[in-house]
Amino acid sequence: MRQIRHFSQMFCILSVIVVVSAGFSEAETDALRSARVEAGSVKEPVRYIGKAAADYSLHDGGLRPVVGASNYQVMRANRTHPDESDGFGWTYNHAPMLAYWNNTFFIEYLSNPADEHVPPGHTLLATSKDGIHWAKSKVVFPVYTLSDGSPGMMHQRMAFYVAPNGRLLAMGFIGFYPDPVNGTGIGRTVREIYKDGSFGPIYFLKFNSQKGWGEHNTHLPFYTSSNDTEFKEACDSMLQNRLMRAQWWDEEQTTDGFYSVGGFEALSFFHRQDGKVVGLWKWSHAALSHDEGKTWSPVVKVPSFVMDGAKFWGQRTSDNRYAVIYNPSPQGEHRWPLAVATSEDGISFDNLACIHGEVPLPRFKGRWKDFGPQYNRGIEEGNGVPPDGALWDTYSVNKEDIWIARVPVPVRTRVNSDVNDNFDNMEADGVVTDWNIYSPKWAPVSVVEFPSSKNKSLELQNSEPFDYSRAVRVFPESQKVSISLKVYPHQSDHGLLEIDVVDHAGKRPVQIVLDDKGGLSVIDGSKIRAVGSYTAEHWISIWIEIDLPAQIFSVTIFGGQAQSNIKFACEVDSVERLSLRTGTYRIFPKLNTINQPGRDLPHPDVPTALAKFNIDEVHIVRKD
Repeated sequence: MRQIRHFSQMFCILSVIVVVSAGFSEAETDALRSARVEAGSVKEPVRYIGKAAADYSLHDGGLRPVVGASNYQVMRANRTHPDESDGFGWTYNHAPMLAYWNNTFFIEYLSNPADEHVPPGHTLLATSKDGIHWAKSKVVFPVYTLSDGSPGMMHQRMAFYVAPNGRLLAMGFIGFYPDPVNGTGIGRTVREIYKDGSFGPIYFLKFNSQKGWGEHNTHLPFYTSSNDTEFKEACDSMLQNRLMRAQWWDEEQTTDGFYSVGGFEALSFFHRQDGKVVGLWKWSHAALSHDEGKTWSPVVKVPSFVMDGAKFWGQRTSDNRYAVIYNPSPQGEHRWPLAVATSEDGISFDNLACIHGEVPLPRFKGRWKDFGPQYNRGIEEGNGVPPDGALWDTYSVNKEDIWIARVPVPVRTRVNSDVNDNFDNMEADGVVTDWNIYSPKWAPVSVVEFPSSKNKSLELQNSEPFDYSRAVRVFPESQKVSISLKVYPHQSDHGLLEIDVVDHAGKRPVQIVLDDKGGLSVIDGSKIRAVGSYTAEHWISIWIEIDLPAQIFSVTIFGGQAQSNIKFACEVDSVERLSLRTGTYRIFPKLNTINQPGRDLPHPDVPTALAKFNIDEVHIVRKD
């Protein structure tokens, strides 16, 4: 099926180059063919110029993380206890879209019982006031019943539109098995989201009339029948917006002139500083428009951006720079990491860095459930600006759970000062400043008022059977460094905490473990070395002294005698991150791991015994 679609796509590439060139003169087209390729030109609208490249055998690509990037799980699929997820227990959840309106984040996503492109399928909506804590999802577009009584399937390449009159529209597309993205679907649905969170009636916004669909053979009203004048004005505005509607093409694939560019999937776009629109599509494709999407330059493949069939997102950031977010890997079934590259001008992009580099195994069987954080979308131009100035991006993980990333702006991968974090100046349950947070629903990470409201700490919980919580603090790249922290384990008979100090690529020369039996140990070269024990509900003070030239470190527990001359677990040239993780380091899935469509992981819907660790007084001093 995928090979057929890829062949179809390549056929469309050949034809669309002719079609979309119509806005340019013959002389301009000839000049394009003969001119030397220049970054920012129609031959290469965007270019990656950086030296960093992803090692896609590693979940994080071996890339430096964006300092302070946080990953929050919006919805965790649960088949046998659906009230723990969305109330339905469906385990294929994918293709989320994002907007910010009325001081609220909105995520719309697809959901099917188990498999991609297998009905029934409906569309769900999740909301949040802060982007961290998410309400239970609601159905925004229910399963559409076809004329023969069988269930239809929702799909969408675009979900939201904030109209000039302030109305917020939600949209979806009704398609068919085996592929809703082949031009045969019924049409596009629309409904309004009101400020109180309720929904208006569902209408058809646009029928796929080229395939014979219309009011005569469908059972939802057309939007023009609404009595709400402002709602109809908002719909009219959406239909007239060439840039916004260009995202719809690959669901309808019409040839009636409604779309000025076609043949490619999942358009995202942004305006660069000279006013031209940059369009980005899957498979590293790009084009330019100088007239707000009325005409486009030939769509070309940009070789410097390495990617497969996941989405390619671009936008302007709050510091008037630019960012593109994508999976920098040609491995289509293994979509990791989720990474960002940035640019001053929207043309030349540099500094590839990791946003989400965690890949648990899929818990549930399902067709075409590619691994990893994928199909990302940010907030489109005109669909809201969060007040914190951060870059927000939503995506699915393994096509079963919905996530969101908060990326601080300006995007940076290094820090220049020593670390002195006691968390007292951070808001409880809010942003953990300068820390990289990986926070699943059943393994959350947050600042808490413990041991008191005036003496806060960072808390890592875990009751997730197949995942963990993680917190990472970047510090100045060092050859010699002193690290101290306090740990408060709430238990000593289950759960564990792994403390690593890592280099720029994530190698772990320093590894310390608080195990599930009250023991403290380190990795000394290739051996496990016991260094002490711990007791539940007591603070533990840990000091680590690292000597890169000697490739050794020492550990002091509770202020006792130092355990010294501990050999590195691997050779590195420097260290720059402290990692705290409530689970063992994972290497699976690997690039040769095949998704097992007929196999669920054992007991994926039942939490394990809760383990909690609080972290305080983190001090990291460079001694080079």
